[in-house]
Amino acid sequence: MKIDTIKIPYEGLTLEEDLKAQALALEQEGARFLQPIKVRAEIYKITNAVTVDLSIAAAIYFDCSRCLNEFKVDFKRELRLNYPVERLSQIIDLDEDIRQEIILAFPFKPLCVKDCRGLCPKCGVNLNNEKCECGIV
Repeated sequence: MKIDTIKIPYEGLTLEEDLKAQALALEQEGARFLQPIKVRAEIYKITNAVTVDLSIAAAIYFDCSRCLNEFKVDFKRELRLNYPVERLSQIIDLDEDIRQEIILAFPFKPLCVKDCRGLCPKCGVNLNNEKCECGIV
């Protein structure tokens, strides 16, 4: 999402955009985006600074690190960003800030539920769904 600082009116500007995860380089092993990332920006310019009130919403699908089941996380974040306006650069690109905000929310060890029991190391049974018959667990 790019903002042309010259085109920001006195009363402000609102932009809405659906971004693809591939365009932000967010696709990685264990995390998938099956729908676009919804971004809404309310933009205000005061002399030599631009303030952006940003709302980001996305559905992120992770693989549980214990049982390997896929689960969905509804990501929602609201933040305020401030940018100095420079005479040489009129365009503000929000893509990297949006990307970083989403990546910071990725869990280090994704779990489908807090007390996920995982898989049996011998027979591979999902211990959340059934009892292991091999006797190890």
